[in-house]
Amino acid sequence: MNKETVLDKIKDLGLLAVIRGPSKELTLQMVEALVAGGVTGIEITYTTPRAAEVVQALDETFDAEIVLGMGTLTDPAQAAEAAQAGAKFLVSPHTEAELAAAMTGTGLAVMLGAFTPSEVMQAVRLGSDVVKIFPGSLGGPAYMKALRGPFPGIPMMPTGGVDENNLKDWFAAGAFAVGAGSKLCPKQLAVDGRFAEITRIAHQFAQAVQAARAV
Repeated sequence: MNKETVLDKIKDLGLLAVIRGPSKELTLQMVEALVAGGVTGIEITYTTPRAAEVVQALDETFDAEIVLGMGTLTDPAQAAEAAQAGAKFLVSPHTEAELAAAMTGTGLAVMLGAFTPSEVMQAVRLGSDVVKIFPGSLGGPAYMKALRGPFPGIPMMPTGGVDENNLKDWFAAGAFAVGAGSKLCPKQLAVDGRFAEITRIAHQFAQAVQAARAV
């Protein structure tokens, strides 16, 4: 799956589940529950224990059934590790030149984190295919809409503060896609073994994204 295909799939899905799992085993079960609920855009963060092993296992299990990536990259060495594990896209919470070079050097789809106008432009100049607006909760949809005024051609994906109630506002503001973490896949539900509840929330989120984009 080449970079352009991955980006097209993410745009079509409109939603990435940003997963900070409590353990390798529970994270794999979280993803199974999400997929059962119709959420197939999966971002495993490096704050998840044995994150690269999780991605390798998911890639072997689901293959093209999901769009799989790794997030919270903060060390350039993680880019090559993530690519080798089977990630199809890479996400960082910030924009830094050495890290960006390592990420873009993999040839995978890249999303660098930014918040201010200067950071957004720096991310693009360093090769970000989509700019991750983080933390989205700080400015909300109105802030991203304002950013898109001077940067109408830059795809933006808010992460942080995304929930079922504001999905419509994010897409109305021009989001390429949205990243949802604890509101979509709460870690505590996995710890408690409540995977059916994760599936239920995922189903609601997936339906809410479709409804929000249909307007």
